[in-house]
Amino acid sequence: MKIRIKTAIVLACMIFAAAAQPQSTKPPTGSSKTETAIFSGGCFWCMQPPFDALKNQGVIATVVGYTGGTKDHPTYREVSAGGTGHRESVEVTFDPKKIGYEKLLEVYWHNIDPFDSKGEFCDDGEQYTSAVFYTTPDQKRIFEKTESKFLAQAKVKGSIQTKLLPAKRFWPAESYHQEYYRKNPIRYHFYRSACGRDRRLKAVWGRLVKSE
Repeated sequence: MKIRIKTAIVLACMIFAAAAQPQSTKPPTGSSKTETAIFSGGCFWCMQPPFDALKNQGVIATVVGYTGGTKDHPTYREVSAGGTGHRESVEVTFDPKKIGYEKLLEVYWHNIDPFDSKGEFCDDGEQYTSAVFYTTPDQKRIFEKTESKFLAQAKVKGSIQTKLLPAKRFWPAESYHQEYYRKNPIRYHFYRSACGRDRRLKAVWGRLVKSE
């Protein structure tokens, strides 16, 4: 009887310990294959919310960071000062069986000014210019196939400045930049308003894409 009681206590402790362990956020083995998409559209604080709004449609995760340059482990201060070749960007992990890359492009186009050659909205410099970094040949094909369709929806016309580039290493930004719009909503909305982002987006596209 004592042995059985002791065994039961040990098993109970093992079950409790297992339940207390943090659960992995990685997809389980055998789950659908995921893809990543990388978009640059000016301030990455403002590019994360519209893709986060798609998390109930197939977007799994978003991370803001830097890509396109040559410097390893770039910092926000270095990138924002210019000269590293990196652009502020957002990396989107998604399930292609639930949401297509074309849908991500639709959201992307409607959240940038594709006619701005100097940057985006109030931010000037190469680090803020718009670009799509394709991670697969199929993403490149879909971009090229749909570009004219999306640009035909613009209410203004001009020379397209958004570049299509092969993906390079993506460097996540510092933790305080991740989901900045949630951590610092007052500062985020003040910046977005002062930068004139929504006013210009409405002028270019005639509407605003819903985001968080």
